[in-house]
Amino acid sequence: MPETRLGPIPSEPAHTVAAMTHPITPFHIDIPQAELTDLHARLANTRWPDELPGVGWSYGVPVSYLKQLAEYWRDEYDWRAQEATLNGYPQFVTEIDGQRLHFAHVRSPEPDALPLLLIHGWPSTFADFSQMIEPLTDPVAHGGDAADAFHLVIPSLPGFGFSGPTRNAGDAATRKYAETLAKLMELLGYDRYGAHGGDTGSLVSPELGRIAPDHVAGVHMNGPITIPGWGDERESFPEEEREALAKLTGWDEEGAGYAGIQGDRPQNLAYGLTDSPVGQLAWIVEHFKHLTDPARDLPEDAVDRDQLLTNVSVYWFTATAGSSARVYKESTDWGTPKESSGVPTGVAMFPSDVSLRTIVARENNLVHWTEFDRGGHFAAMEAPDLLTGDLREFFRTVR
Repeated sequence: MPETRLGPIPSEPAHTVAAMTHPITPFHIDIPQAELTDLHARLANTRWPDELPGVGWSYGVPVSYLKQLAEYWRDEYDWRAQEATLNGYPQFVTEIDGQRLHFAHVRSPEPDALPLLLIHGWPSTFADFSQMIEPLTDPVAHGGDAADAFHLVIPSLPGFGFSGPTRNAGDAATRKYAETLAKLMELLGYDRYGAHGGDTGSLVSPELGRIAPDHVAGVHMNGPITIPGWGDERESFPEEEREALAKLTGWDEEGAGYAGIQGDRPQNLAYGLTDSPVGQLAWIVEHFKHLTDPARDLPEDAVDRDQLLTNVSVYWFTATAGSSARVYKESTDWGTPKESSGVPTGVAMFPSDVSLRTIVARENNLVHWTEFDRGGHFAAMEAPDLLTGDLREFFRTVR
């Protein structure tokens, strides 16, 4: 089990004053046994669909594969062990602008450590970063340099997991997420900090730079989401980006159905995923199959199977399939050109991610770009060592 530590809040007076309005309360994950029993019963009583022979994953998750994974989830996966591991890190809840916000806050033993936000995406949770927490907060104990230490703040985005559900329309927009996290860092007394994100987090982290450029020391992303605009002609991109551009412009024809459904009628999807654990499992596992390292055959070949099921379990136990999907409905500015904040920005690219460097450089002060030959979209789980190393390398330039 990881060592737990919170340490003193950097600015006790500011934290105390802020807490009068927004109290910060320690949080401990404790799923009632009745909910575990109910999950196991639902898995055992699943009404399975038919499937076509010989189509593999082309129609969705194969029944034979999902049956095996569901049986493992029911009979062998140990939620209590995963729960205990997560509870080894200090966690808290507060309320910002009427929205509940859950976060882990792990202080480094190094007093001069740089505060760093780690921001997940969909279908991820704060638990994605569990393998990176100790190396980032205590680099010396992991063969690194004390000068690379971070104090970590790892939120569950509003609507996701233990921050869910959202309470008002608009609370799941990426701009609103950034505003909420800026207020959280102010509440914690952190005046200068970094921000890292992947997937949805790659939209939130640069937005933080635009909202609070005087407080954000640097922005780092893995596989940033870049959406060509109407004015982006093919000829305006260098030759080496033409293939990526073609993939992005054709994205809505293959593999983007989930985004269309979640962006159009997330409430309709919520009924099935909130009622059926196998439905929730299939919806998330297909995404992992599609976006993990293409050199890996199955999702659990790229991501530890228990960590994958912990992700799914958090969505299931918190019933946040619907509220987490609202970001696709409410973030209406995706693809809209953005102004650069001027904040130094770094990018780590992993296999399976498709990003246009031209757009990243146009909308950010891009000073760091690394391409890796292993890992994938879920880099914090697939290649935590590589992502940790790239975070250290980039933030050395802005401390």
